[in-house]
Amino acid sequence: MSTTAESARPRRLGAVLREGAQVTPLELFFDLVFVLALTQCTQLMADDPTWEGVAKAMLVLGVVWWAWVGYAWLTSVVDPEEGAVRLVILAATAAFLVVSLCVPEAFDADALVFALAYAAVRSLHILLFLVASRDQPSLRSSTLGLAASTALASGLLLAAAFTDGWVQGALWVLALLLDMGGPFFFGVEGWQLMPHHFAERHGLIIIIALGESIVAIGAGVEGDVDLGIVVAAVLGATVASAQWWLYFDIVALVAERRLANARPGREQNAVARDSFSYLHLPMVAGIVLVALGMKKTLGHVEDPLKAVPAVALLGGAAVYLLSHVAFRWRNVHRFSTQRLIAAVVAVALIPAALELPALATVAILAALLSALIVYETFRFAELRDRMRHQPAHAD
Repeated sequence: MSTTAESARPRRLGAVLREGAQVTPLELFFDLVFVLALTQCTQLMADDPTWEGVAKAMLVLGVVWWAWVGYAWLTSVVDPEEGAVRLVILAATAAFLVVSLCVPEAFDADALVFALAYAAVRSLHILLFLVASRDQPSLRSSTLGLAASTALASGLLLAAAFTDGWVQGALWVLALLLDMGGPFFFGVEGWQLMPHHFAERHGLIIIIALGESIVAIGAGVEGDVDLGIVVAAVLGATVASAQWWLYFDIVALVAERRLANARPGREQNAVARDSFSYLHLPMVAGIVLVALGMKKTLGHVEDPLKAVPAVALLGGAAVYLLSHVAFRWRNVHRFSTQRLIAAVVAVALIPAALELPALATVAILAALLSALIVYETFRFAELRDRMRHQPAHAD
């Protein structure tokens, strides 16, 4: 057998390090399961519109988010389309689908199935990293640290499946903290990534979350599509469009270039961990909360929102904006005063939302976000033009 053939075999059976920065079709296919998870989180809150229901949905969102984040890091190191990696990721997709299906009963009847499926998703992720790090001691060391925190978190979720009440909630909180805290406590020196690919994956997940808010608008319609529903749908689309604009017009460009220009290794990995893995979670959570508010608005446009949907709609918008404030500070150490003010105004409007028709509340939120966009477009016109038209840093 030739040397060429011998060297090709491990490439087919093992993991091949990633060479290009373009997101692959398999990664997009995997992300589709996350769409279902987001939909299920929104439905969980819609079915149980209480503070407890919101808390459960946010915990579930945090857990499924961290599972997705793990694969974003993984596919920024290995090529998901090569060798056995493709089959393992397809297996992880199936396990992630089971996780998503269990979301509505993740704290009740399906708690054990949820925990077992989640452990499978994370175990396959660790397995692929171990294969990819076979000849890279620093990556292997980081993977072993992550494996420890993952095992603890998965074990706690399994234990939580046999409890209920505050004990179950406490185990979930501890599991999420340990899972997400792994890369923080074990360091980031050994990880690798493709900056453009990593930023694009997170940008696409923001689009997916916004897509869920559009789905929530449609799912919230009850009965005939009358004038009130039409106006609410247009206003809901305006809110979703504003959220898209606030992220993609310039924020995403600045973040991607900051990541690409960071020194490879500790600095670049820390930026990726903080700006993307950590700070994108509250962004997605804010979008999901707004989606809940829109879903309840479309059900009864003429009635005031109840306390939980009102806080979800306006508080979710505030969380989204505050995440951007932290995102900008972490990336370029500049404070976005205007987005902080807009977040404070959104929160201050909650008492009014309990009295006004839901349609009016959505209209006010749409106007607030639109005004913020107009202000930033003119206030930062020169910076915006420079960032959107100068050549981007290549991977």
